[in-house]
Amino acid sequence: MDFDLSDDQRALGDAAAGLLGGLASPEKVRAAMASGAGYDKALWQAMVDQGWLGVEIAEGDGGLGLGFVEVAVLAEQVGRHTAPAPFLPTVLALGALARAGGPVAERWVEPLLNGEAIGCVAFGTEAPVVAAPIADVAVVVDGDEVWAWAVGDGRPKAEPAMDQTQSLGWLTLDRQGATEIGGAAEASALLDRGAAALSAELLGGAARVLEMASEYAKERVQFGKPIGSFQAVKHRCADMLVDVEGMRSVAYYAAWAIGASHPDASLAASTAKTWCSDAAKRVMASGLQVHGGIGFTWEHDLHLFLKRSQLAQVGFGDAVFHRQRLARLLRPRVDAGESLF
Repeated sequence: MDFDLSDDQRALGDAAAGLLGGLASPEKVRAAMASGAGYDKALWQAMVDQGWLGVEIAEGDGGLGLGFVEVAVLAEQVGRHTAPAPFLPTVLALGALARAGGPVAERWVEPLLNGEAIGCVAFGTEAPVVAAPIADVAVVVDGDEVWAWAVGDGRPKAEPAMDQTQSLGWLTLDRQGATEIGGAAEASALLDRGAAALSAELLGGAARVLEMASEYAKERVQFGKPIGSFQAVKHRCADMLVDVEGMRSVAYYAAWAIGASHPDASLAASTAKTWCSDAAKRVMASGLQVHGGIGFTWEHDLHLFLKRSQLAQVGFGDAVFHRQRLARLLRPRVDAGESLF
């Protein structure tokens, strides 16, 4: 059994890394933050031109006809570069609208695919929503209902946020102007997709911070030796590696399970979000410790990953939420005396 990415999937990741390396360099990320636009328009257009938004959409409908693992591949690279573009919110909204079909799909799928519209997804109505201030259409999960809502002129204002690589705003659903596009099953599926996609984004950021910490530990000299030669620093970097590789395993298994419509897809998604949220927090803390004082400065890039990670850790449910969800999902098996896995 092969648990690795295919050659095509690795090629997709390499191509994404190349594009983001040029258009989402730290300098360009900082320029986008300073612009106040909420995203980098040149980067967004490049994503559209490469077909990223339609990675899951059938070729006959204008997409690439790939799968959710490919979404995770792109999400990992987005997290690795803290890319200032509403990629995941739009991809998740586009997928929900395409699966719903009918008039909402006819209205929104093509504009979203072409980059003429931006989407956002609100999981619940009690938290600020990523990309809401720049979105044209919102997909809102409200309990066991899923709604599509043309935000239009009712876009919320951007709120001051710690993570300045993304726009953030409060979204209040107007049911009179919205269309219901799903029930409990659709809400659960969207939660799975959002949790798994953010797990992949968290993986990308954590993997990059591990690299940054390892590189710095080789360069920074104290007492005449690189700090990476000290046991305490070695142990921190080793723990970071264990966390990152664990994140990689659970994130991509969740993406595969969702793409394959596996019966345990929800279990996999919640497991991934639980582990990746907690592990990313540990990796970011260790990255700061290895870098020491310079890691706390605005001039260093570490804070970009730290802040992006903190927002992703709570998106589509934090670790506590997903532990509780896992308990609910597994309880029927416990009551029936069945194996949990």
